[in-house]
Amino acid sequence: MTNPVISGNDVFSHVFLGAADLGKSAAFYDAALGALGIKNLGPFGATCTLYGRDKPAFIIGKPGNGQAPTSNGVTVGFAAANPAEVDAFHAAGLAHGGTCEGAPGTRTHLPGAYAAYVRDPSGNKVCAYTFV
Repeated sequence: MTNPVISGNDVFSHVFLGAADLGKSAAFYDAALGALGIKNLGPFGATCTLYGRDKPAFIIGKPGNGQAPTSNGVTVGFAAANPAEVDAFHAAGLAHGGTCEGAPGTRTHLPGAYAAYVRDPSGNKVCAYTFV
């Protein structure tokens, strides 16, 4: 993989979420993020997996300090192209070890928002959002 370039439009260089079981988490994210067109870009060392569309932007892995992963109060939101992608993200996440934190549907707090929330196998809360 070539070195990714960070552009002036990027808000983050990457997001890292801890995984208690990297295999279970990778199966979950392969399915849920695959529904959004986000690919598994492969391992990063023995303890992490990289995801992105054209460069690594999302990483799951064992926390570097060896402690259990925790994310109470944190939500990572992924952009979806349309409500069908949100629905597919939610269904794929549930089918691969996730739990529902909010079924697909409109959200009243933002005009035109359509989203779904799941917790991954390690308990991290992630969502997919689009605007219609």
